[in-house]
Amino acid sequence: MSGVLLRLACTAAVAAQAVLAPAPALAAPAPPPSVAQLLTDLQRLYRQTEQATETYNATTERLRRQRAEVARLDDELARARLTLRSGRTDAGRLARQQYQNSDGLGPYVRLLLAPDPQHALDEGHVIGELARARARTVTRLTAAEKRTDVLARAARKALDTQLGLAGRQQRQRDDVRGRLGEVERLLAALTPEQIAAVARLEQQGVAEAQRRLTTAGALPADRPATPRGDRAVGYAMDQLGKPYRWGAQGPDAYDCSGLTSQAWFHAGTPIPRTSQEQWQRLQRIPLTDLRPGDLVVYFPEATHVAMYVGGGKVVQAPRPGERVRVSPLASYPVLGAVRPDGSPGQAPATEAK
Repeated sequence: MSGVLLRLACTAAVAAQAVLAPAPALAAPAPPPSVAQLLTDLQRLYRQTEQATETYNATTERLRRQRAEVARLDDELARARLTLRSGRTDAGRLARQQYQNSDGLGPYVRLLLAPDPQHALDEGHVIGELARARARTVTRLTAAEKRTDVLARAARKALDTQLGLAGRQQRQRDDVRGRLGEVERLLAALTPEQIAAVARLEQQGVAEAQRRLTTAGALPADRPATPRGDRAVGYAMDQLGKPYRWGAQGPDAYDCSGLTSQAWFHAGTPIPRTSQEQWQRLQRIPLTDLRPGDLVVYFPEATHVAMYVGGGKVVQAPRPGERVRVSPLASYPVLGAVRPDGSPGQAPATEAK
């Protein structure tokens, strides 16, 4: 065998051994997540996103009020400075008059030397009135200086608070965007079949929760809405089909509490902006007492809210990627219900579990 062929044979033998040698063991791929796990993950991310959104909404509302307070204090401080400037002008004029009219003689000496003591007494009364006027001017000037100083400190503190809230709002905005990004990444990794399966499983869960409420007698009987409740429902229903957008209060898009707060604002009864504040500050009622226009609050942290429209249904801005729609009352775990046109400050009613 020639040297060339020998080398080719050896090369072939080595290559064959490399092919036939057992490959190193590879880790088995992780099984794909189940539909139930995918639904759990999505619901967790949506809930965290909505909780972050309502926190952002609360800070935004506080920032709006704080900006109004800063503007009010700035206006009041400007008026106080004008008053102070006017008082200083008056005080300066009185000081010049006192200096120009001074002749070095005390009032008693002038009275003794006067050719007409009665006239001098009358003149002295006038002088006394002038002195009292000067004293009042000085008092007003001192008060104006103190008020200006107090307002200046209050304005500085209010502005510092505003700046702090603005920074917090920015951080919370970034938090919401980050959580929305997690939702989008999870959805982007799913096939259309997986998305459809998750949707079917979620609908089954809602139907079962609604059935349990019905069986337990927790759903309300049909009750008429109040005139304002009817207007609130009408406004909310007019928004059907508009997209959910976090932080939005209309007219083109809404988040959950943006829809309910705007509906009641247009009905003539302003209510708090966020779902947590609506739960904390409005009159709580049992689910069985619901009437159209009342609000249903969801999750233990009160991070979602919808409006009852009757027949066991609510109108709501559900979550990112969806639109305002009518849904079963049990679309999410129910915390309880509140009445915007009820009496505020009453003790909480029994909550749904």
